[in-house]
Amino acid sequence: MIKRDYYLNKLISYKDKDLIKVITGIKRVGKSFLLFNLYYDYLIKLGIEKSNIIKINLESDKMKFLRNPAELSEYVNSKINNNEKYYLFIDEIQYVNDFEDVVNGLRVDLNVDIYLTGSNSKLLSSDINTKLRGRSIEIKVYPLSFIEYHNYYKRDIYDDFNEYLLYGGLPYLINEDDSNGKIEYLNMINETVVIKDIVERHNIRNPHIFNAVYDFLCSNIGSYVSANKIANTLKSNGYKTITSDTVGNYLEFLTNAYLFYKVNRFDVKGKAYLKTQNKYYVSDIGMRNAKTNFRQLEITHTLENIVYLEFLRRGYIVDIGKNYNNEIDFIAKKIRILTIFKLAIQ
Repeated sequence: MIKRDYYLNKLISYKDKDLIKVITGIKRVGKSFLLFNLYYDYLIKLGIEKSNIIKINLESDKMKFLRNPAELSEYVNSKINNNEKYYLFIDEIQYVNDFEDVVNGLRVDLNVDIYLTGSNSKLLSSDINTKLRGRSIEIKVYPLSFIEYHNYYKRDIYDDFNEYLLYGGLPYLINEDDSNGKIEYLNMINETVVIKDIVERHNIRNPHIFNAVYDFLCSNIGSYVSANKIANTLKSNGYKTITSDTVGNYLEFLTNAYLFYKVNRFDVKGKAYLKTQNKYYVSDIGMRNAKTNFRQLEITHTLENIVYLEFLRRGYIVDIGKNYNNEIDFIAKKIRILTIFKLAIQ
């Protein structure tokens, strides 16, 4: 078992604070395991009664009826029988329409500490945060870092790194001992989590075009791209009806689902963001390699992608850059809060 102590400690640090904890990240990255297993076990060891921990998995067939906001509210209220502290876990909250009102109502009316997981970046959009009255905090979960991967296997570091470059860091892969099993799992994730989920959620009428955009991004990680460039390339390859607006929508769907990260380009000299020539990095290099049938294993772009993700894990804000005619791979920064103290002279 991979403990993922970094994320567990973050949850522990926010325990019982009047904040709705929102755990985000791509599907199958380990959000549910973190909350329903690791954090649940932590609460039990503290002496919290099992009956005071309400667990709801909205992907379960048995709990699909709770995707209705009224049903969800009624169900949670029915589980609370006294004035003691309760802990509410809801998995994949994005299935509930207008969940913000329900969750905020539960926070206000009940003695409950709320934890949500979700696979859509709109969970923490400005509109939602406004509805939650600024009472939410995001905990971003990424695929396994290389150090997590290596600490689990503890094999030769070069062998582990070469395997990590191929298959990425989705946690389930530790259960597969051979390459065929790993590849089959990655292909399954691409077909279900990526194509099926997004196509169905957004009612995409031409899934083959959406799939072509996904293929293009996988083949061009770390390259300068735009909606116009993708549309023109796909038109030359036979997708005559595609438009840049359609591509722009598909890019938004892919980034909202945490499958890709869009990185803006910053002009260091002009101290301004440029509107064109952004880059996209994939959230998991194994999914990308499987989508390209392991035919584009360029070490430079792969390493660049892994470095970018490591910056995110460490809490950096990351841009790509331009200084005069020179290109800068990454501009990484952390926000530092300057505190000014008044010195009283006695």
